Amino acid sequence: MRATAWARGLGRRVTDPGQWPRRRLVGESALALVLGLLAAGLEDLSGAGWPRTAVVAAVVAALSLLRRALPTPVLLASGALAGVSPGGVLLLMPVAWSAGRRIDGVVRALVTFTASGVLCVGLSLIESPPTPSTLVLTTLFFLVSVVVTGLASRYWSQRRTLLRALQERNAQLLRERQMIAGQARMRERQRIAQDMHDSLGHQLALIAVHTGALEVDRELADWPAARGGRGAAGGVRGRHA
Repeated sequence: MRATAWARGLGRRVTDPGQWPRRRLVGESALALVLGLLAAGLEDLSGAGWPRTAVVAAVVAALSLLRRALPTPVLLASGALAGVSPGGVLLLMPVAWSAGRRIDGVVRALVTFTASGVLCVGLSLIESPPTPSTLVLTTLFFLVSVVVTGLASRYWSQRRTLLRALQERNAQLLRERQMIAGQARMRERQRIAQDMHDSLGHQLALIAVHTGALEVDRELADWPAARGGRGAAGGVRGRHA
């Protein structure tokens, strides 16, 4: 059951449409074709027969296509293939670049790269008579082409992720600052409107008081001409009281 579930998960990862947008599909296909042809050329130069040459070219092309979806298995398979075939050496750098970015966890990445190095160096020593110089050169080649490439890819990926997070954080802070500024402007408008309302109410109250005073002023009652003014003052006070 576990093997079946693992196989289904593997199939979903390989056939996930998100892994294969049109632009990436064209680029990955072109890269796989180039690597397969170069691997076939190296195998032919090493004197291998056409069946071995065809198999190595097909395996190199397939591993190149799967390196993004299955970074850990492809890195192990590439290390083993590089140890027994000159054509497999072409896969080491692109596979290491993909694996360095996509293998989760430092411990898991370290174990995977170490296992791939052991497979590459061990199988290459089995293919040819082991000598100290061969061991040193093979190990240095693997370190430079795989480990350094994987570390550079991991650093670049983490740096890009950090920059993206900082950009998103800055954008969020900018939005929050704009919201705070908008709220401050709204509160200032409300304060100004409240002040104007209070001032207008105070002025209207003063008008009502003064007109009331004019209406009840006894000195004006003795002037016939002022009686109409007292009536008007009463009307004004009634409207603004």
